[in-house]
Amino acid sequence: MSADSDSDRPRRPIRRFDVFAEYNRIKNEVDGMPADQARGRAIWLAKVVAGRRGMTSSSGSGGGHKDEKHGRSESADEEKFLSVGGETQTDRTFEHEIVERMGRAFYEGTFRPAIEATHGEGKRYEDIRDTIRKAWK
Repeated sequence: MSADSDSDRPRRPIRRFDVFAEYNRIKNEVDGMPADQARGRAIWLAKVVAGRRGMTSSSGSGGGHKDEKHGRSESADEEKFLSVGGETQTDRTFEHEIVERMGRAFYEGTFRPAIEATHGEGKRYEDIRDTIRKAWK
């Protein structure tokens, strides 16, 4: 692979937020959550935590549980996707704010496998959040 390959470098700097969201996506899937819901919950949690630290401009408490209607009962929707600041956090939100931001080739070829490896080794998010990003700056 060449030094300027799309999978070698992210399109934008990798944030702790990105690592936290991906780590939690993996954790959710390992715990048996469907992939779409795992992504939605991971981005939701990342925003809630970031909001508590004053890192986002979301004005909601982050505790809302409302989803768009997709032909399921309201209670099923509320359990599947959660909202932050009045915006439902879905797998599409994860796709846009994490995957597209860093670039699909980098996400699939470098970022995702690296986070999966650390999770598989039993490493905690707090132990990897900064060290894993150094090579991508």
